[in-house]
Amino acid sequence: QLQLVESGGGLVQPGGSLRLSCAASGFTLDSYPIGWFRQAPGKEREGVSCISVSGRSTNYADSVKGRFTISRDNAKNTVYLQMNSLKPEDTAIYYCAAARSYYSGSLEADEYDYWGQGTQVTVSS
Repeated sequence: QLQLVESGGGLVQPGGSLRLSCAASGFTLDSYPIGWFRQAPGKEREGVSCISVSGRSTNYADSVKGRFTISRDNAKNTVYLQMNSLKPEDTAIYYCAAARSYYSGSLEADEYDYWGQGTQVTVSS
């Protein structure tokens, strides 16, 4: 069974940092483009960032550009989202997802096929 598991969420003060991890169980991530998404209460799911299989291509939502960095370590079967300069509006449940198709830089949730359960990120003083 294909599973993605997110970790690394928590409570952080504005301006702080967190690193989220997305690990795979039952398959290897190195064949899949990976995206990070988030959903805040009362809002639609939003694409945050994505990365190609090789890791050489990435894309970011304007709202996180310059603050978040996506990376992957295929040897560890893990994708990361480093989040710096966090703001209260970054508060959400963060999900990682894998796409069966070729990397396109898309941040549309419909183009991703396998999803984790999410990890809560709360930015508050």
